[in-house]
Amino acid sequence: MNAPRRGTAATGALAFALALSACGNPAPEPAQFIPPPQSHTELDGLRARYNLLPTLALGEAVAREYGVGRAADTALLVVALRRDGGDGDETTADGEVSAEAVDLAGRRQAVAMRRIATGDYVDHVGLVRIGTRDTMRVHVTVVADGRRQEFDFQRSF
Repeated sequence: MNAPRRGTAATGALAFALALSACGNPAPEPAQFIPPPQSHTELDGLRARYNLLPTLALGEAVAREYGVGRAADTALLVVALRRDGGDGDETTADGEVSAEAVDLAGRRQAVAMRRIATGDYVDHVGLVRIGTRDTMRVHVTVVADGRRQEFDFQRSF
């Protein structure tokens, strides 16, 4: 009678695992950091903070504060004009904001912007129609301190 061989099952499992790992699958790679999209621009004498986010991403309280409904086909454009107080604090800057959104197919939307007071600040908000996997390029015009300034940004959904 032959004595059973110890470790045969473990050795077989190790050999099987090594064989599978050699089947041509690439080795795992470390995750790559993707920086968040830019969310502000420096204009002459003021800072414009901006974002375009799906209204479904808004909490109920935030949607109420901005006076918008939450829907799968809309995004909220927020543009906040601020002045640097010099000590790291920002104050609201007075100005007018207008915007236009363009999707990758070239369809243009004028965005009806309105002013919303949020605490000590004033934001300019408007709704943009979006589709699934849409990319929107937003052109913003700011008139403040007697000057007209413009900037663009892009968001993908």
